[in-house]
Amino acid sequence: MPSLILRTATRLLVSMILVFSVYLLLRGHNAPGGGFAGALVAGTGFALYIMAEGSTSVRRAIRIDPRRLIVFGMGLALVSGLAGIFAGRPFLTGLWWTIAEINGKEIVVGTPLFFDIGVFAIVLGMILTLILALEEN
Repeated sequence: MPSLILRTATRLLVSMILVFSVYLLLRGHNAPGGGFAGALVAGTGFALYIMAEGSTSVRRAIRIDPRRLIVFGMGLALVSGLAGIFAGRPFLTGLWWTIAEINGKEIVVGTPLFFDIGVFAIVLGMILTLILALEEN
């Protein structure tokens, strides 16, 4: 049984770790970070949660089989790569779209972000599959 201190600290730490992992994901194509680094940080947060609460609690919290997360990530990475071909350009060519303008600044999304989200999902799914299997056996 984990200590009360670990369980209490985990509630705060896991949320901070997951927010930081999303930050790494979103800044990744312009600076160090990205889907891989963000997923490693998120995996660390889930590992901490498993140590504090157990694997059944984590499975209830994520609500999805981690293997499905891997399949989703592979599909998203593939679709983001194929978008260039559909636009008449080479595979994995970055395409960009302006989705909004706030205070004179454009909010732009592109296929590199979707590719990074796919990598994030693949790596996080693999980490969750591994640590849940180790914890349950």
